[in-house]
Amino acid sequence: MRYDKLDMLFGGVGGQGILTASDIVAEVGLAVGYDVKKSEVHGFAQRGGVVESHVRWGREVAAPVAEKGTVDILVAFEMLEAARWIEWLKPSGWLIVNRQQIVPMSVSVGDARYPEEEEILDYLRTRTEEITLVEGLAVAERLGKAQLANTVVLGALSTRLGIDPSVWLTVIARRVPPKYVEANREAFWEGRAILQPA
Repeated sequence: MRYDKLDMLFGGVGGQGILTASDIVAEVGLAVGYDVKKSEVHGFAQRGGVVESHVRWGREVAAPVAEKGTVDILVAFEMLEAARWIEWLKPSGWLIVNRQQIVPMSVSVGDARYPEEEEILDYLRTRTEEITLVEGLAVAERLGKAQLANTVVLGALSTRLGIDPSVWLTVIARRVPPKYVEANREAFWEGRAILQPA
């Protein structure tokens, strides 16, 4: 499958590996011949702040950022961040949500309440029914390293993009430290299995 245009937005919290994940997706697009543009915002990334990154694939991509309401795939690495970015997704676009909850400062100091998961999902469904929940952190912890959650999410994402897994694995191997290549390979396959059960 070849896309004339595919706009993806990655959103989450600093420390979740979002920028690495979006770098990998950009490189995968380049590896198969797409014109690729990427943009990122990561103000207080090291302090648990909001992180966003746009990745655009296409025959010819002019700008690095898609317009609000036109994103084809929203990849949220945290439940509440999915709600923060949902208006960027086009109606009936595909939403992938890492089923992790990171309590923001406003909640931890008692100024706000973290919504129940079903409340968040009800809100997300006002935009799309195409929602895939990924147990990224749980799978990563089972594999022995919480930082693998982003690769689990990428594995799930890869199932719908029509690119051979070997391309993804080659890029991942270039982007992670050598001692973590095998663990990331396993995390990627675990993520693919979420959407392609045996």
